[in-house]
Amino acid sequence: MSAAAPTAPGRAGGGAAALVVGEALVDVVHAGGTTREHPGGSPANVALGLGRLGRPARLLTRLVDDERGRRVLEHLRASGVELAAPLLPAAEGVRTSTAQAHVGADGGARYEFDLEWSLPVDVVDEVLAPLDGRRPLVVATGSLGTALEPGGAQVARLLEALRPTTTVVYDPNLRPTIIGPAEEVRAGVEALVGTADVVKMSAEDAEWLFPDRAPEETARSWLGLGPALVVLTRGGEGSLALCAAGEVDQPGLAVDVADTVGAGDSFTGGLVDALWSADLLGADRREALARVGTEVLTACVAAAAEVAAVTVSRPGADPPTREELGRG
Repeated sequence: MSAAAPTAPGRAGGGAAALVVGEALVDVVHAGGTTREHPGGSPANVALGLGRLGRPARLLTRLVDDERGRRVLEHLRASGVELAAPLLPAAEGVRTSTAQAHVGADGGARYEFDLEWSLPVDVVDEVLAPLDGRRPLVVATGSLGTALEPGGAQVARLLEALRPTTTVVYDPNLRPTIIGPAEEVRAGVEALVGTADVVKMSAEDAEWLFPDRAPEETARSWLGLGPALVVLTRGGEGSLALCAAGEVDQPGLAVDVADTVGAGDSFTGGLVDALWSADLLGADRREALARVGTEVLTACVAAAAEVAAVTVSRPGADPPTREELGRG
């Protein structure tokens, strides 16, 4: 198989769609003495990125029918993303979640959350049952959607139901200010790693979870837990991708950084898109994914890095379209 960068959407029709599961919210970004609001949430950003790359994507999340929730919904739909569950009615004390993002001089962001997380539907009966066997090609999840209860247990149940037919993609994207100490979440994170086919993690996450070892060592350890692919992102230093065939050390791309909001999510979406173009998604392609070579992996990681580079070059979680990338 060629290592050329993926250029166009793969399988169409049937169950060839992505389901993304997790939080959607509004990022209140404080930078340079100004405050701006952008729709966000790590899984919502992944869904947005896939939609802009021309992939059919549905987002299973918790959004409230208030001003901010409607703004997030409009933002998602403008990029072709549909909700897998309806907006919750607004009521006293029930509101769309927010994340206060404080952006430093280097473009890095620190977050504070006002968030509740639970799914507004029975995930198996109301989300999967109506599909009548047309299960999604891939399900992507992570961040607070897998870390906070009661929603975390609901997501785990959904993954269990989907895995026999669907590729599972997991990005821990940990938020220490809200999820608790590393020693309390480590086992749960690694349990999810063991159920996933593809894991993307940041060096920052790896260092927080395992401060006594190098992030690369954690990535190699996680490959041994069961995923076919583990990709460690290292910001401007590029990424390290691991599979059974070997490792790919991908250099970073030179870019003028506006901020890093949504950077990792854009990488995840770009990676899913690239694997999709390489026909490596879906349970029937699980064996092929496990056998992927470093040449194909190099192309997929390079394509994901390009998506992330465009995102960090402009404010907020604003991933590129396929046309912007010249892949239309």
